[in-house]
Amino acid sequence: MKYIETLREGERVTGVYLCKFCQPAVTKNGKSYLNVTLQDKTGTVDAKVWDPNSQGIDDFQTMDYIDIMGDVTSFLGALQVNIKRARVAREGEFEPKDYLPVSGKDIEEMYAQLKEYIAKIKNPYLQELTASFYLKDADFIRRFKFQSAAKSVHHGFVGGLLEHTLSVVKLCDYFADHYPILNRDLLLTAAIFHDIGKTEELSAFPENDYTDAGQLLGHIMIGAEMVGERIRTIPGFPVKLGNELKHCILAHHGELEYGSPKKPALAEALALNFADNADAKLETMTELLRSAGDNTDWLGFNRLLDSNVRKTSI
Repeated sequence: MKYIETLREGERVTGVYLCKFCQPAVTKNGKSYLNVTLQDKTGTVDAKVWDPNSQGIDDFQTMDYIDIMGDVTSFLGALQVNIKRARVAREGEFEPKDYLPVSGKDIEEMYAQLKEYIAKIKNPYLQELTASFYLKDADFIRRFKFQSAAKSVHHGFVGGLLEHTLSVVKLCDYFADHYPILNRDLLLTAAIFHDIGKTEELSAFPENDYTDAGQLLGHIMIGAEMVGERIRTIPGFPVKLGNELKHCILAHHGELEYGSPKKPALAEALALNFADNADAKLETMTELLRSAGDNTDWLGFNRLLDSNVRKTSI
């Protein structure tokens, strides 16, 4: 098998891939075909089965591991695999870890760094709240370490939520050093919790898709509820402090049109929004440039960046 990031137009490809998506479709001429997305740990690629009833194409569905043979073509500037043969792979023919995109950074090392920032929180109520999730809740810790930060867009890989959270915490710690108006304890706690709702918004890998709660509520509302529920288990937790923390979570996307129920009303909420936005967009650019390989030409319009992008010339 060849990893998806190494595929080139004109190649013949064989091997086992995760069928991330499979849906019947019909051409303008009324001919049935299958829209397929193949995945391995290096990424995804669009694929087509133009004759699903032909000999050599066995039945398969989304989330099956499939053994394929096909040709790599190009459509509208993007690679596409024309699948000629396909069957569901048998147990022992594949290793699941080869099909999950994983953070390039060490997960345990990142988590150890996150715990160092938790130790910097001096407010006893915020310290207890944070520790109740990140130090004492074994099930939450396991899920948090494995979770992605998005279905796509940025940090959409195993460990992505941890990597993104740690980056935002580091930026917020810098902001707290640079701007004395910021309450470090509140800002660090908000950064640590800002995307906690993604542990419920997205299903675990290999699916990494929106849950019912994710579709109906979204991670911002889910996160505020998770934190609110845990606050109510801590005797004497100040109501005003709890509301300020939940406000930071609710406002961290900055604008109503970007999904925030509230716009930032606190300095800490504003700082959190800047840190979250900076890390999300720079990671998006990082992933775009990495996937471009040796291509130094313009890479096309990106929705999150709202711009056509290319690599720097130097």
